[in-house]
Amino acid sequence: MNHKKEFTGPNFAYILELYEQYRANPNSVDEESRRLFQDWSPLNGDTAPRDVSNASLPMVNLSAITGAVHLARSIRSYGYLSADLNPLENTPKENRLVSLEFHGLTPADLASLPASVLSISGAQIDGNAQDAIERLRSIYSGSIGYDYGHIRTPEERDWLYQTAESGVYRQQAFDKKKLLERLSQVEAFELFLHRIYPGKTRFSVEGLDMLIPMLDEIVDSAANERIPTVFMGMAHRGRLNVLAHILHKPYTQILAEFADPKGRATTWDELGWTGDVKYHMGAQKKVGSDKETHTIIHMPANPSHLEQIDPILVGMARANNTKVNRGGAPKYENVSLPVLIHGDASFIGQGIVAETLNFSRVQGYATSGTLHIVANNQLGFTANGDESRSSLHASDLAEGFEIPVIHVNADDPIACLEAVKTAFAYRQKFQKDFVINLIGYRRYGHNEGDEPRFTQPVMYKKIDAHPTVRKIWASKLEEENLINQNEAEEILQSFLKNLQQASEQLDAEKALVEPLPQPPPKGAAQKVKTAVTQKRLKYLNGSLLQFPDGFQLNPKLVKSIEKRKTLFNDAQAKIDWATAEELAFASILEDGIPIRLTGQDSARGTFSQRHAMFYDSETGEPHIPLQT
Repeated sequence: MNHKKEFTGPNFAYILELYEQYRANPNSVDEESRRLFQDWSPLNGDTAPRDVSNASLPMVNLSAITGAVHLARSIRSYGYLSADLNPLENTPKENRLVSLEFHGLTPADLASLPASVLSISGAQIDGNAQDAIERLRSIYSGSIGYDYGHIRTPEERDWLYQTAESGVYRQQAFDKKKLLERLSQVEAFELFLHRIYPGKTRFSVEGLDMLIPMLDEIVDSAANERIPTVFMGMAHRGRLNVLAHILHKPYTQILAEFADPKGRATTWDELGWTGDVKYHMGAQKKVGSDKETHTIIHMPANPSHLEQIDPILVGMARANNTKVNRGGAPKYENVSLPVLIHGDASFIGQGIVAETLNFSRVQGYATSGTLHIVANNQLGFTANGDESRSSLHASDLAEGFEIPVIHVNADDPIACLEAVKTAFAYRQKFQKDFVINLIGYRRYGHNEGDEPRFTQPVMYKKIDAHPTVRKIWASKLEEENLINQNEAEEILQSFLKNLQQASEQLDAEKALVEPLPQPPPKGAAQKVKTAVTQKRLKYLNGSLLQFPDGFQLNPKLVKSIEKRKTLFNDAQAKIDWATAEELAFASILEDGIPIRLTGQDSARGTFSQRHAMFYDSETGEPHIPLQT
């Protein structure tokens, strides 16, 4: 048996301490541990001399081994604190928690130990412990920060760390040139609008351009997994780009909304419509041509209250997952993927986000996992992070709900794609939420007419000199000889040309024609007989008062239940409101129409009047008459 495979990470550190205690005095540990250590040592993993005297064992620096294991554990837990996450900063913050000094180590200590004393998933390291530690640093303090230390479920935590260390989603092949084309399309859209409609508000995505390829990956993954519906909610930042390139809203329609032809508002007024701004609009798109395997993307409209859409979108997903085409209790099926894109300031600043996260595992509201992307441009209008929150990261709110978080540098496309692939895989495996903190910047002010240099002069000096992620990625492809020197610019110009052609062919008034609302056809509202016969009510009442054998009813309810049993024997008896309500529910259910009754106290009733659910007074087991 390979005990070393069983004792890795924090467990290995504990075993080392126990082993050191065993060497000093074999009788100081329990019998099972003594048997283990008779056939095991830290260096050989499986076998060790039976004689435990100091003379017969190799000299082992147990202090260095323990320190190395604790250092590896700290890198896994706190490496993200020194990760290269900010595109505008070249030097990551120092982090003493992952320093050699903090763990009482020197480079010589690590060099004296084999790499095998540290276990790294999916990696065979032939050098020493120093090489293994550097490998861990490159994983946990690179362009991705894996923030998993708050996950308490061992199975989930182990999967997350193993996924990070194996690089399974980092090493997946993809078309690098196709990604350049996508980033060029995203950038061209913003450049064209900025040039043609200068100063007009559009809430550009620039600085977080990788959001679009990340959403591409989510939609493609959902389609591959045959998830029928993706619900996507977001505020205004980057929304036009998402509408154009994820939901394929025609360029002509978006350009027409910028042109805003004369008389449009008047027409809306005459129709009694209020209308909305272009960056609040919703859309719907079917992905895939196969009728059986296509995925529909829904993006509902969102108001200026940034996170207002969150509980609505989660509710839409839950409703879509709740099948009501047959009688009885609604049936739950996991056929939806909710995706929410948040702002960094609003994610932690608006209470509605915490309320939405609280739904994630509540019975009756859970959606089998929502993917969250915090579009983090490091500003909330004019406020820096330290002026609008008390936590280190904007995403730290999620940790209170035990939701895994990946922080990722928006200028590293490979890291961004790894983050979203990890998030999707986790959601599919564990049916829980996942948060990606996508850290970038904001190319312009809060909107395109705002001057951010009034409040962030130093930041915007850096932004003015900072290349776009398209240029960064193009330079990388040039270095790899995948494109030539002029190809990146040619790709960008081709997308700008497409936009120019759409603009030249634009008939704004025609593009914005909205269909007039039509009245419902005659006879659509039919008269429905809602009355229920007394005979049927008596039958339903008797059915609702049936309890399982041995069920111990709360003594305080016995009298009222006995009274209800004889309710229809007395022609003069009056039916109280709660009984009438339950009989009405029962008649609807018997007709094959399911009912969803939710909300705090809804089962018992705020004033103990409903009792739609009974609990065995001895076992606590629930009994719901309406479901039987």
